[in-house]
Amino acid sequence: MNDAETGLRARLVDAGVDLLAAEGVQALTLREIARRAGVSHGAPRRYFPTHLELLSAIARRGFDDLAARATETVGDGTASPREQLDALSHAYLDFALTHRGMHELMFRHDLLVSGHLGLRNTSLPLFSLLVDLVGRARPNADARLVAGSLLANLHGLAQLWTWGSLQLMSDATDFTPLLRAALDAHLGPETR
Repeated sequence: MNDAETGLRARLVDAGVDLLAAEGVQALTLREIARRAGVSHGAPRRYFPTHLELLSAIARRGFDDLAARATETVGDGTASPREQLDALSHAYLDFALTHRGMHELMFRHDLLVSGHLGLRNTSLPLFSLLVDLVGRARPNADARLVAGSLLANLHGLAQLWTWGSLQLMSDATDFTPLLRAALDAHLGPETR
């Protein structure tokens, strides 16, 4: 692929990312992405033969962003596994709440199983980091199961917070106490 093709491919993904942030997942049509990128409605098909491939490229940007945040959050690993999990969970929830459309797109099953751009393999290192930290925080537990349950809990917290349901049920004005309760439930009470 030459520079012009690479540039147009990136422009299509950029347009999709911007559209996703402004209008949500439902707005991500090939025609609208092409219009925003300033190309004909058929142009995306030259670089992304299917709609799923373009959506996967957009979602990959989200995973790259989330991975960078995770790496920055965990830092040099000098904090305890519990502290790192707390920071990582905060970063995940912050990402999910400030990038709602991207978060929704990233975890669509059809994209993850499609194999496009190795999207599933892009998401697995994040889960592996979570498994590693859980394994160090709870060495006698099945870390994959606990990490999977914790991720589901975090995903649910993000979704219910977005809908406003948790605020109504718990009178919470901040998700931090709910996050601490979730970590306690999965890791055991924090010892000080």
